[in-house]
Amino acid sequence: MSPAGGRDAGRAAGPVSGPAAAEDGEESAAEAGRTSPDEHLALKSLLGVWALAVCSPEETAAVEAHLPRCPPCAEEARQLRDAVGLMHREESLDPGPLLRSRVLDECLRRRPAHTPLPEWAAPYDAETARLDALLRDMGEAEWNTPVRLHWATGERTLTLCGVLAHLGSVDGLVATALGLDDPLGPGAPRTVGDRTETAVERCRAHGPPFVRNKWRTQTRNIVRTAALHAHEADLPVDFAEFRRPLRDALAGRAFACWIHAEDIATAVDYPYEPPAPEHLARMVDFIARRLPEAIAARRRAGLAAPPRRLTAAGAPGRTLRLEIGGRGGGDWYIPLDSPAALASPEHTVARLALEDTEFCRLAAGHVPPREAAAGREGDDEAVGDTLRAVASLSRM
Repeated sequence: MSPAGGRDAGRAAGPVSGPAAAEDGEESAAEAGRTSPDEHLALKSLLGVWALAVCSPEETAAVEAHLPRCPPCAEEARQLRDAVGLMHREESLDPGPLLRSRVLDECLRRRPAHTPLPEWAAPYDAETARLDALLRDMGEAEWNTPVRLHWATGERTLTLCGVLAHLGSVDGLVATALGLDDPLGPGAPRTVGDRTETAVERCRAHGPPFVRNKWRTQTRNIVRTAALHAHEADLPVDFAEFRRPLRDALAGRAFACWIHAEDIATAVDYPYEPPAPEHLARMVDFIARRLPEAIAARRRAGLAAPPRRLTAAGAPGRTLRLEIGGRGGGDWYIPLDSPAALASPEHTVARLALEDTEFCRLAAGHVPPREAAAGREGDDEAVGDTLRAVASLSRM
């Protein structure tokens, strides 16, 4: 609405219209002895734009000084503010994190996809789409904003393009496992660290549109190819330092995409919601299933307490009950003395409880173990070793 429209609306919305209203206002101003009739009419004409909060600071101050001394203008101002409140609700313009899932579910209900997306690929599909939506709102200057990435053993600052280059270079290992081209080209390094260095260096030669388009094209190709290979959920993906089945590799990449999207949103001071509950649940499960080996790896490095007892593979052993709250949570029983031991409720010696997003941020290295909001019970040593094992899963 233009300022002129605001002024017209201001006059129309008053309790009394026409010349009588001006005369009433003038009499009120004259009675107060503080505002001349001309000044009163000028201030009255500003009520519409004042209600829309588009006055200059000087005009705002003059109107707000006038209102306590002029009941007719004060009443008109109140009515205008109420009307503006109906037009401009103070709420986020960003869609909720579940909107995309609801729209897709409804579309697929009416017309099923020719090639359905397997459930284990859905989190990656959703999180890459959400990050792309965030990037769509970025101004040119924001692409040069420093973004701080941090994990349990270090941190690094990259530009927004650098973060995309990092994500795309690691996603490229999933792409090559699916038979797609490596985004870094033939003969590219295989370790995550070396690939990140190569990708970040190359992105300096290209502008944000090129980097974003290259990353987004690859994510779409990965999703499309995963749908065509839905029967190959256990296809091994080689990350050089470790191997994971395709279903877990995409859960891990969805997790990384969400965490780094939060890093970007924090850097530009923009709100960003956690994943949809069903997608968050897959990420939580992916992290929880990695804990037995993480505890064992820390023990081999001398960073965790030695096993209390020797346990044969498949035999019951000391167990920690992990309780993750929230809509993405659940319960897991974690073997403490050996990854091959059988975890069971009957052999539980400790309990650890966290909310789903707190658990994930701990696993991302965004929350130090000692500061995690966690409920704990039983063997303190077992609880401490488990918290530190969760944090040890984080890497750039």
